[in-house]
Amino acid sequence: MKYKKDIQQADYLQNRREFLRTTSKGLGALALGSLMMPDLLAAPERPKLITSTSNSGGALSKLHHPAKAKRVIYLFQSGGPSQFELFDYKPALNRHWGEEIPDSVRGGQRLSGMLAAQTSFPLVGSQFEFKQHAKTGGYFSELMKHTSGVAEDICMINSMHTDAINHEPAVIFMQTGSQQVGRPSIGSWMSYGLGSANENLPSFVVMLSRGDKGGQSLNMQAWNSGFLPSHHQGVRFRSGVDPVLYLNNPDGINRDRRRSELDYLTKLEAEQKKVWGDPEIDSKISQYEMAYRMQSSVPEISDLSDEPDYIFDMYGPDSRIPGTYAYNCLMARRLAERDVSFIQLYHMGWDQHGNLPSQIQIMAKSSDQASAALVKDLKQRGLLEDTLVIWGGEFGRTSFSQGKLTKDNYGRDHHSRSFSSWMAGGGIKGGTVYGKTDDFGYNITENPVHVHDFQATLLHQLGIDHEKMVFKHQGRRYRLTDVHGHVIKDILA
Repeated sequence: MKYKKDIQQADYLQNRREFLRTTSKGLGALALGSLMMPDLLAAPERPKLITSTSNSGGALSKLHHPAKAKRVIYLFQSGGPSQFELFDYKPALNRHWGEEIPDSVRGGQRLSGMLAAQTSFPLVGSQFEFKQHAKTGGYFSELMKHTSGVAEDICMINSMHTDAINHEPAVIFMQTGSQQVGRPSIGSWMSYGLGSANENLPSFVVMLSRGDKGGQSLNMQAWNSGFLPSHHQGVRFRSGVDPVLYLNNPDGINRDRRRSELDYLTKLEAEQKKVWGDPEIDSKISQYEMAYRMQSSVPEISDLSDEPDYIFDMYGPDSRIPGTYAYNCLMARRLAERDVSFIQLYHMGWDQHGNLPSQIQIMAKSSDQASAALVKDLKQRGLLEDTLVIWGGEFGRTSFSQGKLTKDNYGRDHHSRSFSSWMAGGGIKGGTVYGKTDDFGYNITENPVHVHDFQATLLHQLGIDHEKMVFKHQGRRYRLTDVHGHVIKDILA
């Protein structure tokens, strides 16, 4: 058989003489490394785990503490939504419209490159009306009327802050805990640690949508598995006939034939692993098998014909159009019902450096109703209690105008010092507002929440101690929160 000949050829290439010739330098390096770092070749240590709570096939044999959430739906609003037009009500900005932001407030903060030539920084308020929610005390703009309707189920955080000021590093930082690409995303960490509760669907699913033309595109490193085994990478579901590319069998290949091919391929790769010892071979086999099972599960989950009209009305008319944010929110609920662990929605188009008043209306309309509908839909099905829903972007916007300011038109640049996000379900205390900013919305004055704090809290609700779930890579132990992060205990129910 041909594959046996390939193995024999590999064995021949690794005879004694060839081995010594090609690896002498490598052996010397290993010897030197072992003297300088005694644990260089030691097996990776697994963290000590406590309690009797178990999971479904992940690297963590037991959870660190009882989990409040079983799954996460992350509604990532890519581009940096302006908190001043949505959630962080600042009447002082309207009173001081057009005045220069005080130096004592700006404090010499670094600016993005797009403001390098700008010499004046006039304050700008919001054109949109805000109302205070009667029970929670939080403020919502008229653009977020549906979200205000679920205010008692969400925790609004107005004191988020990040280290990054440009889009790609900020997105990567929020999703992976590092501004440099190559680290595992949150969903990959979850897949690695907790495994999957549904063997017929990926544990980590990604869906993309765009609310307005233009805007920032996304780097797929945001849902990459980094140095974790590759089968923990997010699986992208697309709009159209084939939600997952190359999932269907080509003409002339039936399911039985496909099963036979996979069985043979598994035997071949098992032989290859004996020779090369490459752990990625296991990942490839796992991916092939998942694709085979998804041939039945994905068409079923993508068929919305069983959804009643009132559900489409709840999510909005766009929920009938594949590829829209509303459609993806409805799909997220269906995936949650089937115990997919991490569901990541990326909604692009929030980057409004100019013409903000009109553009943000388009984005808010595309996001507000469907996001609120998802919370209500999960709640009416009894799923919100153990599903953590998150809404937010990579950073906020400045309280001063970018470019020319008029009463009817303005823009806002990136702002990393403060921005707004919200969380719901999964053991989060609903009906609360956490954190405050100053009168100009520029600096945080109460209860700051760093990106690493947010990530630590997310993992905590899933029963994971962010300091204990680690992976050893190239001699260093890595974790999602790097060497930072604290659980935000005040927002936990």
